Amino acid sequence: MSHVLGGLRRGFGENVRFALLAVRAHKLRASLTVLGIVVGVATVIAMVSIVLKASIPEMRAVSPQRYLWDNSDYHLRYRSMEVLSPRVFGVIEEYPIATNRPIAQGRFLTTTEVDHAADVIVLGDEIRERLFPNSDPLNKRIQLGHDSYTVVGTFEKKGKMFGESQDNLVVIPLTTFDRHFPWIKVGGSNGDALRIATIPHTPDQVPVLIDKARAILRMRRHVPFNKPDDFGIVTPDKMIESFQGITRGITLAMVFIAFVSLLIGGVGVMNIMLVSVTERTREIGVRKAVGAFRRDIVLQFLTEATTLSLLGGAIGVVVGIAVPAAVKKAFEALPAETPLWAILVGLVVSVSVGIFFGLYPAVKASRLDPIEALRYE
Repeated sequence: MSHVLGGLRRGFGENVRFALLAVRAHKLRASLTVLGIVVGVATVIAMVSIVLKASIPEMRAVSPQRYLWDNSDYHLRYRSMEVLSPRVFGVIEEYPIATNRPIAQGRFLTTTEVDHAADVIVLGDEIRERLFPNSDPLNKRIQLGHDSYTVVGTFEKKGKMFGESQDNLVVIPLTTFDRHFPWIKVGGSNGDALRIATIPHTPDQVPVLIDKARAILRMRRHVPFNKPDDFGIVTPDKMIESFQGITRGITLAMVFIAFVSLLIGGVGVMNIMLVSVTERTREIGVRKAVGAFRRDIVLQFLTEATTLSLLGGAIGVVVGIAVPAAVKKAFEALPAETPLWAILVGLVVSVSVGIFFGLYPAVKASRLDPIEALRYE
């Protein structure tokens, strides 16, 4: 038994060696052949890593907030350092929980500071880097427009989402915001009059919370019972639906690209193996003349086809891992992580392509008549 297994191992090793020698002998042809498999496998892994890695963090707070968006007049200054047109948010003390923005240094606003409209400020990470590249920002006085604020904390870095930085912001108490930017409260054109982030403790409370929030808002805004809402409610479910709508289209496109690429790669493997069978007809005749069985010929050419496609799959795995890493670096807030099972799936797919499309040339080679094969010029 051990003798048989040893022979099988040696035979398989020789087939792999012959396959690698064939790749070396025809580098350009082999490269063009595996290109489709590389693209297909890389697309599959990138799709799994980027599109399917979506999550919504659990949140549990209520935070009314106003925003100053179109800000061309209010700049941040600290000594000789300046940041033009930062986003300015007016919030309350529950803002970090409601928006999943942890504090990196110092602390966040307190209830007392919100109640008394204190001139304190919390910086986004990008603002911190630009105003205090080599120093501690805590307890420093900075200028926002003509007003002075004390820095009490900084946020953790959030990165970019769809090319836009989420760290170019400063946060002050909502009452302080209303004192310095009173036109926003009454619906000014360069900000939001009010947004309220309302998050339950548990996800199953979302429907009840929506109903209660809608009832309270309609009552306070004096909306007649026969009129539609004059406000909007955005829930995580709606955000998820919007995100899934986008990713569904991207997924279908990537599945189509992967399918076509693997099909092209598989046909390429089949063609190169058919050419190899034709080029090595005399070799096949010699092997069969000295006693090689049909299964030996099938295994030889099937191993070569599988090795060729597996080589393309390995390159595809590397590209498939590199693409999500590059996406993560460019858009840090976008989840992008390559799970181990995606790598294994990519390799299994490449091997399957090699076996499926290499089977016909291998069987064709095994069916050659040894006498006719030896006469082949």
